[in-house]
Amino acid sequence: MTLTLGFSPCPNDTFIFDAMIHKKIDTEGLDFEVIMADVEVLNKKAMQGDIHISKLSYHAYAYLTHQYVLLNSGSALGNNCGPLLIAKKQYTPQEIPKLNIAIPGKYTTANFLLTYAYPNLNTPKEMLFSDIENAVLHEETEAGLIIHENRFTYTQKGLVKLIDLGEYWETQTGFPIPLGGIVIHRNIPVEVQQKVDRTLRRSVEFALNQPEQTMSFVRQHAQEMDEAVMMQHIQLYVNDFTVNLGTKGRQAIRHVYDKAAELGIVNISNTDIFVK
Repeated sequence: MTLTLGFSPCPNDTFIFDAMIHKKIDTEGLDFEVIMADVEVLNKKAMQGDIHISKLSYHAYAYLTHQYVLLNSGSALGNNCGPLLIAKKQYTPQEIPKLNIAIPGKYTTANFLLTYAYPNLNTPKEMLFSDIENAVLHEETEAGLIIHENRFTYTQKGLVKLIDLGEYWETQTGFPIPLGGIVIHRNIPVEVQQKVDRTLRRSVEFALNQPEQTMSFVRQHAQEMDEAVMMQHIQLYVNDFTVNLGTKGRQAIRHVYDKAAELGIVNISNTDIFVK
């Protein structure tokens, strides 16, 4: 059985998916057709329902619970790993909601966290995540919401942090930050969903136990990223929650959706969202 599989070229994704797509572990007879794209592109592809398994922002998943179910493995969820709001100069907390802000996509969890911290923002400008630093530097926007490897490089370019939105979330809620998860289409039989979940867990464990066996694939797609930054990226986003969400991870995800309902964004309170 061949299933389409979407994930981003970012190091944490290529790290966790390498073993399953290259058959370094038992895939239980499954094959995967890879669709590699920016997470916001994947968010929108999933909204069209034409991909079997995909990395999704947890914010985007709130609009797709009728089509997809969350796997227990593969999530980017943790502490001190949230998006950062940056600028060329400091602004007061009162000024921030009035700024022109570039975001890495409407449906990204980064944008949800920005809305959570500042419910009365000016309408932000959507932009590819990797273009946001330069947009701030060239004053195309007053501030930018950065994710992925940019959180390791912005200070080298003379930019300053206005707020760490992950830190804000953790302080306010006491929960780790659910950034992105792996979903599978609900029209796929439950026994196949469970096979994929087991396969992905084996793939994550393989990468964590034998990182040297997967790093060539990571480097291939890391867009000339500095090796140290690449490793920081993996260490930040791949952790115990990536192996298995567990009770705490599931509670954190549910809390995101409780807050989304409070903000009037979307309400999924009665939906069973986790794979059986």
